[in-house]
Amino acid sequence: MATRTTHSRLVAAPADEVYRLVADVTIWPVMFSPTVSVRHLHRTECEERFQLWALVAGGVQTWVSRRSLDPVARRVTFQQERSHPPISGMAGTWSFTPASDGMTEVVLDHAFSVTDDDALQPMISAVDRNSTEELAALGRIAELGHPVDELVDTFSDTVVVDGPLPDVYDFVYRGDLWPERLPHVARVDLSEDEAGVQRMEMETVTADGAAHVTSSIRVCSTNSSIVYKQLLPPRMLLGHSGQWSFSRREDGVEVTATHMVAIDPDAARSVIGSNGTLDDAREYVRAVLGGNSRATLARARSYVAGRG
Repeated sequence: MATRTTHSRLVAAPADEVYRLVADVTIWPVMFSPTVSVRHLHRTECEERFQLWALVAGGVQTWVSRRSLDPVARRVTFQQERSHPPISGMAGTWSFTPASDGMTEVVLDHAFSVTDDDALQPMISAVDRNSTEELAALGRIAELGHPVDELVDTFSDTVVVDGPLPDVYDFVYRGDLWPERLPHVARVDLSEDEAGVQRMEMETVTADGAAHVTSSIRVCSTNSSIVYKQLLPPRMLLGHSGQWSFSRREDGVEVTATHMVAIDPDAARSVIGSNGTLDDAREYVRAVLGGNSRATLARARSYVAGRG
């Protein structure tokens, strides 16, 4: 028999805007702290199937989910195709109902079963904790009063490297060697207790000499991609995730560095000035994060060329 739970929260934002945040699963890595990465397997206007990587009990787990989207009823239903023990099945619904004074009542329902009775109470506690945190994160973004397209920005840089794909991939994968290879990286502590899942703490130095420490989870697919999520994003960001992707082409290896960020408007003004706009914040973030990626891509190209 499935165990059912219900969690709700009043959010000070229009129902359609709040629905959009949940309906667009691609932005979850910068909105929900457990979500590391999402990759669509199938997608239409009303149905989707995707693989999701998330932090669970200190590790990274992945599963495939199906969702049905109803923007008219403002309803999202979901079901995991194959769950991880102790969960034997998980499904649920998000619903969004306009309330008084421009508020929205968000209700998150879960129905799940477990493989072992002893796991039921810990699972109820985990669902309760995660649901409360997700609703709070959703409210935090929605109540900023800006459309999601203004808060969330995605940008990329691409280079072509003349060299073997494994060498190019290895340059990014071996983050532990970045202090020797990248001038803006002062220190890296990297561990890989589970194959393909790295935890990386990195200290970088900006042009003005200031030091910044970031902590990330990286999910590595050999010679294909490295996706990551910053666990401690920079001060002006609510969330930061990204991907390094690698593909062969006739003239070499195409490497693309992609960033997705969610900007905190108030924190951004403390960095760029009280008169700064979200456009200014996006430009600043693109310059800083994109600059670091471009520097890494340039060094990767030089490194691989030197090995040829």
